[in-house]
Amino acid sequence: MKFPGARLLARVVLALVAVAAVIVTVVGCSSAKDDSKSGTGAGKVGDCVIKGASADAKAEPVDCSSEKAVYKIAQSSDKKIDCATDYTPYQAGSTFLCLAPNFKQGSCYSESTTAGFTNVDCGATGASFKVVKRIDGDADELLCGADADSFRLISEAPKITFCLAKPKA
Repeated sequence: MKFPGARLLARVVLALVAVAAVIVTVVGCSSAKDDSKSGTGAGKVGDCVIKGASADAKAEPVDCSSEKAVYKIAQSSDKKIDCATDYTPYQAGSTFLCLAPNFKQGSCYSESTTAGFTNVDCGATGASFKVVKRIDGDADELLCGADADSFRLISEAPKITFCLAKPKA
């Protein structure tokens, strides 16, 4: 025995299921995109970020050529990892990162135990050092000239030498 309208009811139910599936897919994709911006998916190796100053702050992705791009992601894992001594460990949501300095030649930075490195004006009272020379591809303090009074080496690939001096006000 056939009931009148059974086909119509089946079509309506199938249409509702299809609409629900589309909504779930769109919401899921939007959430994944938002996670990458918020820091839970902070980026991939080679991306540059502005590290949050506190434990609950997010790492914000930024163009590596920007003055704000103080860190570059050297390692990323969904499990806790031990970072090389040249790197700063950082947890972005459920992702564990090892951040390498991405200092720019001619720029000044402030260094603090809580906030890490921050790009600052060279005349600022909080300026800790100025990068007088950046040498990509080599980790050798002997490459720094007489204008540098200290250095910071990144001995992991890619190797970098930062020649540093006191900022002049």
